[in-house]
Amino acid sequence: MEYTTLGNSALAVSRICMGCMGFGDAANGQHSWTVDEPHTREIVKRGLELGINFFDTAIAYQSGTSEQYLGRALRDFAKRDQVVVATKFLPRTNEEIAAGVSAQEHIRRMLDRSLQNLGMDHVDLYIYHMWDYQTPLYDILEGLNNVVRAGKTRYIGISNCFAWQLCKANALAEREGFAKFISVQGHYNLIFREEEREMAPFCREENIAMTPYSALAGGRLSKHPGETSKRLQADSYAQLKYGGMAQQDAPILARVAELADRHGVSMTQVALSWLLTKVTAPVVGATKPQHVEEAARAVDLHLSQEECSYLEELYVPHPLVGVMAQNTPDAAKGQHVWSTGSQKI
Repeated sequence: MEYTTLGNSALAVSRICMGCMGFGDAANGQHSWTVDEPHTREIVKRGLELGINFFDTAIAYQSGTSEQYLGRALRDFAKRDQVVVATKFLPRTNEEIAAGVSAQEHIRRMLDRSLQNLGMDHVDLYIYHMWDYQTPLYDILEGLNNVVRAGKTRYIGISNCFAWQLCKANALAEREGFAKFISVQGHYNLIFREEEREMAPFCREENIAMTPYSALAGGRLSKHPGETSKRLQADSYAQLKYGGMAQQDAPILARVAELADRHGVSMTQVALSWLLTKVTAPVVGATKPQHVEEAARAVDLHLSQEECSYLEELYVPHPLVGVMAQNTPDAAKGQHVWSTGSQKI
């Protein structure tokens, strides 16, 4: 495993971040393909054995049971100061807004609940899960700065935003003396490269870490044509994100398969090896130990510039889909594309 510094922070993280959206009680969440606690423990333990020290979860994942499963596994298999734990918070609900719950109080409550789920006294990275048009940005940043000052998180990150939003937020934080976002978690992989237009150049300029989700496009970048899986069949959100451009993406997937055969490795390794040339640490979900093993092996595969260009040259612009397609003031009033429990995200 290789390690790097997470943006403008003192956090040393593995080049692969274990995404924990697949962990948790399916009865308490949106996804039928999640794994139970015994399987979660097996996956987390294997990741630690392979040198992965960076774990990403969220209070939205299966009503907090992802956080609970991860926290118990890390307590049993790792020392707290040897792992980097990130979790995310949702915007205020309409009910909280109507009740007068401030953004500052909401952030404190959400983080306290996450810390209780994780069984920890702090997280290393607390992530603003999506842009909240119903709340003044100052209030969000002040609330986040409060939890940094309280020692409940070491750093803050942001997810599902546009480059102009990240720029605006960090400029305001710098002006007010608040903690700034040191990482961004966006939608980025070999068949969805819209982040390269503005976000990637901005992050390079500001040394903001990119830790993208959907690194394997919901499994599409790991499967040869005709292969399927439980998640490919059951994940309606991934179908929403990728179904509309499947015909345009197919030639790229074929090239991933071609290079995998040429190197004698898996498609997962090729797709992640390419992404590792672009970002700090992709968030890679795992629902089986072999998934994390393949992800870890990708760090050892080094594609040539010619091979990277070969993978890239057939890409065509993609429309924004999923959460980012609803990053608008109107969507803020409630109906985002997927939700967990009573919280919409």
